[in-house]
Amino acid sequence: MSGPLLPPAFADLEGFAETWCLPTETERYARRISSSMPELITFYDAFFPRLEEAISYCDKFPLDDLPEDALALLRLIYSLVMVAMAVEIFQQPTPVDSADAELERIKEPHP
Repeated sequence: MSGPLLPPAFADLEGFAETWCLPTETERYARRISSSMPELITFYDAFFPRLEEAISYCDKFPLDDLPEDALALLRLIYSLVMVAMAVEIFQQPTPVDSADAELERIKEPHP
């Protein structure tokens, strides 16, 4: 990593950026299911209290013209959504009672 990915106001979350600022839903899902519950809970507990603040920060910019640091923060938000399902609902990284279910989006939303 050459420098901070996130906006300065979110510097305390920088330790999660390299792992969780992933550009696609498929990558975020793969990261979730390959992570341990302690890793997921650590990320969730650190970022969830700042979620509204992060959304407000991203909302200051047009969605299709986000600065790089805001785009990284938005990707972190997307990862939190993915992780929240594991923490709040499943209590494990993989879906419960889903056999061999997989999530693979063939076209990603923008951004």
